[in-house]
Amino acid sequence: MPDKAITDLLLAESDAIRALVGRIEAPLLKAADICLSCRGRIIVTGMGKSGLIGRKIAATLASTGTASFFIHAAEALHGDLGTVTEDDCAIVISKSGNTAEVKELIPPLKRLGVKIIAITGEPESPLGEEAEIILDIGVSEEAEPIGVVPTTSTVAMLAVGDALATALMVKRGFTKHDFAAFHPAGNLGHLLKRVSEVMHSGDTIPVISPGATVLEGIVAMSEGRLGHVIIAENEHCLAIFADGDLRRTLQAHPHENLVSMPLMEFATCEPKTIAPDAIVEEAIRIMETHKITALPVIEEGRLVGIVHLHDLLESKVV
Repeated sequence: MPDKAITDLLLAESDAIRALVGRIEAPLLKAADICLSCRGRIIVTGMGKSGLIGRKIAATLASTGTASFFIHAAEALHGDLGTVTEDDCAIVISKSGNTAEVKELIPPLKRLGVKIIAITGEPESPLGEEAEIILDIGVSEEAEPIGVVPTTSTVAMLAVGDALATALMVKRGFTKHDFAAFHPAGNLGHLLKRVSEVMHSGDTIPVISPGATVLEGIVAMSEGRLGHVIIAENEHCLAIFADGDLRRTLQAHPHENLVSMPLMEFATCEPKTIAPDAIVEEAIRIMETHKITALPVIEEGRLVGIVHLHDLLESKVV
């Protein structure tokens, strides 16, 4: 039945990944050391489905700080090998380790002095025999009904590639900020922007002195168009007055003439703040936790900006 075939395949693929645990770590760490010592780039190559997995591995390495790109094994034999230098290392992927194009590619790579990391299911294959390090996926049979379509093997190859990228990230101390540098677009990149990149600063900060009246605060809030005004003295943030504070003040004092009263009486003292070098993700977390829509930005005790939820919406962060 189809449902049993689906279940069997998923179980076989998950078993293939679990089977890597405990035996792949040592050679994988050696492969990571080769990559780290490589003065050039990491070349990833393969044919067919192995090549498609190779493209993904190369992309993952490149996006996590390891200079890497993919070369189709057949294209490498027809000119693309010219992009490879003696300073590069190669990750060569082949389940059998006996693919014709892969075998033909090995000698010119060796002549260049390129160290080869093999991802294969056959350690004693021609590829395995020429490799500096073998990352054995341990898969000889596929999981689908006819047993020949790359399924279990490609899942294991991908897992090994992800594990290698992870090892390199840890060894390099790769951080969220490093990731942001490689991903300036997209949700992840936007979340990892610095607050300083999206905040209002200089003359665009809606700010008023501590002696201001409620009326002056309303005017400053309106001119700032952020629904907030910061009360500050000598660049020191004392309090913040938001449109929500104004509504609550009017509801609590419906019959009083408030316009000439001190704004500080109704403002929020010691408001939540954030540093300019904090990431936007942290600003969002603070806003969500405390149910607020703006944060004064403070650097070494000085008011340097204000970041508003609207700024994050406009920059496609949330």
